[in-house]
Amino acid sequence: MSRLLVAILAGLLAASRVAPACAEPMSFTLTIKEHRFIPEVIEAPANQRVVLHIHNIDPTPEEFESYELNREKVVVGGGTINIFLGPLAPGVYPFFGDFNQKTAQGRLIAK
Repeated sequence: MSRLLVAILAGLLAASRVAPACAEPMSFTLTIKEHRFIPEVIEAPANQRVVLHIHNIDPTPEEFESYELNREKVVVGGGTINIFLGPLAPGVYPFFGDFNQKTAQGRLIAK
């Protein structure tokens, strides 16, 4: 019986060391207003999962796109989407609005 208890405790200890990787992702909010991302720069911790909540307050749709993040998703006018990322290696990850590329520019910096 004591060997079983030791085995269970060892399993729980091993699982507790993995728990931080399973933690909830850090959340960041991006707003699309007048065909621009606000804020234009997001600083996030490296090696952690991230979720971007993107809210488009413009009446027209916009497409969040990033080659470096390997993501593209349309946000309808007045709509909100969530984009899950990571864990991200340290670096700079540019993104843009595909429908308004001249104004809708931003970057996520993982530090």
